[in-house]
Amino acid sequence: MNLNQIHNVYFIGIGGIGMSALARYFKAIGKNVSGYDKTETELTKELQQLGIAIHFEDRIDLIPTDYYVENTLVIITPAVPIHHSEWNYFLERDFEVKKRAEVLGIITKDTFCFAVAGTHGKTTTSSILGHILYESGVDVTAFVGGIVENYNSNLIGNGKTVTVVEADEFDRSFLHLYPNIACVTSMDADHLDIYGDTASIEASFVEFADKVTDKSKLFIPKGLPIQGVTCAVNEDANFTAFNIRIVNSQYVFDVRTPSETIVNIEFGLPGKHNLMNALMALAMAKTFGLPNEDIASALHSFKGIKRRFSYQVKTEKLVYIDDYAHHPTEINAVHQAVRELYPGQKVLAIFQPHLFSRTKDFADDFAQSLAAFDEVILLDIYPARELPMEGITSQWLLNKIDNRNKKLVSKQELIPSILQSEAKVIVTIGAGDIGELVSLIKKALNETI
Repeated sequence: MNLNQIHNVYFIGIGGIGMSALARYFKAIGKNVSGYDKTETELTKELQQLGIAIHFEDRIDLIPTDYYVENTLVIITPAVPIHHSEWNYFLERDFEVKKRAEVLGIITKDTFCFAVAGTHGKTTTSSILGHILYESGVDVTAFVGGIVENYNSNLIGNGKTVTVVEADEFDRSFLHLYPNIACVTSMDADHLDIYGDTASIEASFVEFADKVTDKSKLFIPKGLPIQGVTCAVNEDANFTAFNIRIVNSQYVFDVRTPSETIVNIEFGLPGKHNLMNALMALAMAKTFGLPNEDIASALHSFKGIKRRFSYQVKTEKLVYIDDYAHHPTEINAVHQAVRELYPGQKVLAIFQPHLFSRTKDFADDFAQSLAAFDEVILLDIYPARELPMEGITSQWLLNKIDNRNKKLVSKQELIPSILQSEAKVIVTIGAGDIGELVSLIKKALNETI
């Protein structure tokens, strides 16, 4: 398919974080863009401000009439149900209908492509890498799965020769990509509703890794069962971060590369997992040929990503952090970072489980991760694309958490419950619509200070 011959791009599920980055891209290169989503969000409002028409009912008569032509590309998200009438309308008339991952594959095929894979760390690593390349003057476009604070966007740059993409394992999407340099940040079990078991997801990552024929351009954490260039924090590896200090609430560290040592790199994102993400991005940028000083400067200026350990309130009396973590490993990373930064402080974690299947598959691990906080509040499970599963509820998960200070509340009860807590550090965690509550929680907390 030749994108140059496409005039119109229509999105079904335009408000998703990955879909909206593509919408911004096609708008930026001069295509007509419009779409459907089932709910209005801050993201859809931002797209509308760019001049993209969006409607929120599944109705064929709301599709703009000038899209009923041959040179219209229709992009769908895997979350769209198979009975969706707009999707079926385009399928029945033989329109060009592609999944988001397929379109990313088409875009990246004719560019120098950096692909960031892994069950955790994709968004942060690809955002850091995109920022390094952009700040270093590279002609780059980075499609990322979060709103990068430096750009207030999930699209960095508008270049034509280099792309950075998150290589998403969901639905085996990353197998559509054509990576020149890649990394696999982690290979934990996840998306077992798609893969069935851990062995299958690992096999899929191996298949992705094999797309990078030159293994000197594939980066992995030390210990991952894939051949590649190893990265580690405080361990011997091809790229090692060491001599790590916290100065003025940010990391300062050195990096030993295969050819030299780079000293006193400054990086503001907390948590050992983010040090690893920065190290992976540094290794890829250095392999691409960027100068040390440009890489170090960009790491120092990187402000982070919304909903990734994102400070909402930061005062002497109270700290409120919001994070997208939706897997036990990610919750553990949030806990480690909070304890490192705020030792001895009482910490309240508010968690909205994401997907019935994930809650079921990792219930014991979730319970253990959440029990480590001083106080826990659970919201009901956010279903996303799933129907309820019998017996799989937040109350069932709550019963497994070995912590006396725990409760399940409704969204309406959440803010009063938070205000009753004596915790000095508050963390909201989850990938569902808990993100829509953050501004209300922030406002309520600011009024108490």
